[in-house]
Parts: sequence; C-alpha cells; structure tokens
Amino acid sequence: MKLSGFINSHTEQIIKEWESVARTLGAPANQLSTTALRDHVKIILQEIALDIVTVQSVKQQNDKIEGAAGMVADDGSAAATHGVLRQLSGFSLAQLTAEYRALRAIVLRLWLPKIGRVTEETTYDMVRFNEAIDHALAESVTTFSDQETRTRDTFLAILGHDLRSPLATMAMAGDSLSRLGQPKDSVRQIGARVVRSAATMNAMVNDLLEYARTQLGGKMPMMRAAVSIEEICKSALEDAGAAHPDCVFKLATSGNLVDCFDRDRLQQVFSNLLNNAAQYRTVAQPVTVFAEGGSDAIVVTVMNLGPVIPPKSLAAIFTPLVQLTVEGQTHSRPSTSLGLGLFIARQITEAHGGTITVESNETSGTVFTVILPRWKSIQ
Repeated sequence: MKLSGFINSHTEQIIKEWESVARTLGAPANQLSTTALRDHVKIILQEIALDIVTVQSVKQQNDKIEGAAGMVADDGSAAATHGVLRQLSGFSLAQLTAEYRALRAIVLRLWLPKIGRVTEETTYDMVRFNEAIDHALAESVTTFSDQETRTRDTFLAILGHDLRSPLATMAMAGDSLSRLGQPKDSVRQIGARVVRSAATMNAMVNDLLEYARTQLGGKMPMMRAAVSIEEICKSALEDAGAAHPDCVFKLATSGNLVDCFDRDRLQQVFSNLLNNAAQYRTVAQPVTVFAEGGSDAIVVTVMNLGPVIPPKSLAAIFTPLVQLTVEGQTHSRPSTSLGLGLFIARQITEAHGGTITVESNETSGTVFTVILPRWKSIQ
C-alpha cells in the first residue's frame, strides 16, 4: 500500500493514537479538549499525503534538504496555523517538536506492517514522507517563534506602560510631601496613593519572579507549615484592598481550614484571583470569597459579577502573557495586569497537588474554584 493512500484511509486511527501520546506531554496538552488538542492535525496529515505524491524538481528537493523551503512559512498552511495556536495555548517549543516526532513514528509504525517488502517505491515514499513532515515542522516552528517574539515584545510594552503609572503616582506623591505646610488629611491621602502604587508594583514583581522561575525550568520550592486558609485569605484581601480601595470584598468560611500549606505562595494565589476579580467586576457588586474545609480537601471560590467571559477566552485564561478580553465591559480596566497572575495561580495550586478551574455565566458571574487536597491525602 502506498504511504499517501494509507495516510488518507487511516487518518482517524493515526490521530487517535497520536492524541494518546500528545496528552503525555504535560500541561497544557493534557488539559485541552479533544477538539483543541487535535486542531489542525488532520489537515496536516492530508497536506503531507498530498506532498508525497506531488512531483517535485531536483531543486525543490535540495531546498527541502537544505532547509530553504522551511525558512519562510506559508501562512495559509495548516502547519503554520498550528504553530501559532500552540504558542497561544502555552505549549513549549519542545512540546511542539515532540508532537511531530510522535506523528512521524506513529505513521511509520502503522504503515510498515502493511507492506509486503521494502522496495524502491516504498523507500521513495519514506523519503518523501520525511521531507514533508520536516517541512511541516519547520513551518510550525517558524510561526511559533514569530508569535513568541510578538508576544514577548507586547509583554515588554505592557510592562513598561503598566509600571509607569504607579511610578508616576509615587513620584508626584513624593513631590507633594516635599512641600512644607501640607494638611494632615492631604498627607494621609497621599500616603494611601503611595501604598496602592507600591502594592500594584509588588504584585507585578512577584508574578515576574515566579514566571521567570517556571521558564528557567526551576522547581517551585514549597515551605509547608500548619496554617489557616482563612488567615491566608484575610491577608490576600488586605493586599487586594490596598490595590482596589473602591472594591468591596467579602469573605465567608466554614469547616476546618487548617492544614499544611505554603502560606506565602497561597497568599499570592488568592491575591491574584482577587485582583483579577476586582478588575472585571461590575462596579456596584462585591467580590466574594468562600472557603470550605472538607475531610480530604479545602475548597476556595472567588466570585465576581460582571461581563461573561466567552468560551474562547476561558480556554486560554491560564496561559501566560494573555490579556483577558470580555464582552460588554462597562468600565476601563486598571493598568495592572501583565497576563501572568492566573498562570502563576495555577502553577502554585498544582505545586500543592491541587486544581484551579473557572466558570463564567450570566447567573453566577465568573467563579474561580481552587481545590487544595489535605497534606495527609497526597503524602
């Protein structure tokens, strides 16, 4: 059986086996829906099958061997689009490459038993197949890298812009305080602005440090000790209140909330969730936190009423450097988000052996749910 015909007639079998391998690559591959994970794989296989039977000149073959054909990606190809989507979904370049490595191995493993013996024709098919899949990989890597560069440049622009605002506030506050004869009430207001700006900058720096740690491959250190989730939530509420003085925060608790956790890191989780909720809430509504202690886990929910987050945004909400967009926003967002807060919250939660999920609808608003298993249950 010719390889191109095998690929076209066994596409679903190939993709099914490929998906099982792809889900072993770790987050976010094992968290995507089947549709999102498979995205353009079927079309990539069809394009590879077509490439195998397409007549090519010696020059075209040499270009593929030398890599010239893959230097500029065809923006309309499935492989090129796949590269962009994988970068936006939070995949690493190593994970993207591993997807193609698995696809190559699965196709050859399934096809080779179908041929009686290796002939000149089958050898030619294998050469053309490897050329085609390498070309597709090159296109995906090129668009992945281009998108990563754009994302990084956008991130740096956001960082520069968002740090400028609190710095300007602190500079003006310092100038005001340097003048003699300021009334006490005025000094108090200036001090409050300095505190808010410092809280904003501190949150941004903390997120940057954690993001840098994850990108450098370092394992997140955990300092577990007996602590109350209620006390952690109260500290996080103080942080969020300093950054969002106009927002009302409410806390409700029930059950046993004491266990072994890393206090500082969980405070960062809840501070990030509260800051996010405060930015996207309906102005007149409070942000509500509810912590419930169960026998096997402690569950914390953070809820805000506001514009519904569309499914497309929800799918990428924990991806680093993604700026959340919602429909029907009625007020401007404060410039305090680098697109890292929710990513860091997920990383810390998973380091505790827990999970974090989000739902958004008109009735309940946007609800983040953090489930933290008790230390005894994961030892």
